[in-house]
Amino acid sequence: MRAPRSEVYAALLDPAAVERWRVPDDMRAEVHEFEAREGGRFRVSLTYVDDRPGKSTGRTDTYAGTFTRLDPDLVVVETMAFESDDAAMTTPMTMTTTLADTPDGGCLVTMVHEGVPDVLRPEDNEAGMTMALDHLARYVEGG
Repeated sequence: MRAPRSEVYAALLDPAAVERWRVPDDMRAEVHEFEAREGGRFRVSLTYVDDRPGKSTGRTDTYAGTFTRLDPDLVVVETMAFESDDAAMTTPMTMTTTLADTPDGGCLVTMVHEGVPDVLRPEDNEAGMTMALDHLARYVEGG
């Protein structure tokens, strides 16, 4: 991304920014709770703009969790789970986001998901995060 690590890190921990960037193209986001500190809780809903069913209720996927590690401008580790009546969807997941400088003064963002529920297709998870990362790039680059 064509932005310094500090700006990208700030966007990872700003609930208003998260509502704008951390969402696939075909959904909208709502942040219900967001304590950007180690041990702080968050709760976010993603709602489809069309009539597709959500993982939680109606057209909505809601997930909640905690920030388990925050290294300023370097690493954000989040542990989270979907809210769902389907026990197969509620497997705890860990998402680790690392930030590194690029030679041109930008930032390389790497997101690794661990523990994604087996009932979710890996390619769907990857597609959603690719869209979100594209939104993050536009957000931090001022677009």
